[in-house]
Amino acid sequence: MFYEPKDGHGLPHNPFNALITPRPIGWISSRSSKGYDNLAPYSFFNGVAYTPPQVMFSSTSGKPDQDGVKDSVANIRETGVFCVNVVAYDMAQVMNQTSGPWPKEVDEFADAGIEKAECQLIDCPRVVNAPANLECRLTRIVKIEGEANTVVFGEVIGIHMRDDCLVDGIFDARVYQPVGRMGYRDFTRATEFFTLKRPGE
Repeated sequence: MFYEPKDGHGLPHNPFNALITPRPIGWISSRSSKGYDNLAPYSFFNGVAYTPPQVMFSSTSGKPDQDGVKDSVANIRETGVFCVNVVAYDMAQVMNQTSGPWPKEVDEFADAGIEKAECQLIDCPRVVNAPANLECRLTRIVKIEGEANTVVFGEVIGIHMRDDCLVDGIFDARVYQPVGRMGYRDFTRATEFFTLKRPGE
């Protein structure tokens, strides 16, 4: 099968996000300039550089009460900071709860019963029991093609790692089994790992 996205795919559901899997989930916490805390998952997310460490996430829809962007983007645009919370398998259900289209005043931490704490270097909440939290300073927001497509880039300026996830000096994902997004409404968890050495190593 071949199709051009501009012409449609003719299938019951759009296959595009099923072709790029598994995708890590950036569970983004932010705080508005008025003090409203927000927590929302984004599966168009990844790390993009080592030095300095940088991440990105993309928001692909908007809300009428936020001038056409989501709460996360609106908050980050106002304050210039955000936190990425790593999602463990035992957090999958509460992570999903925070994906709802709630009004901007709703605190998803409270709504989903998630314990929060203040970040160390930025004015932003974080998920207490997440395997890791990445405190980020906004570097740029880029509007890309499409009505509501926005990419947020940030420099990671502080990192929290849960002590039990450090095994023999390695941050070991087998401890918490990271959750990834598949296509449609499907998710996965990483439970099996293998190692490949690069040529010449």
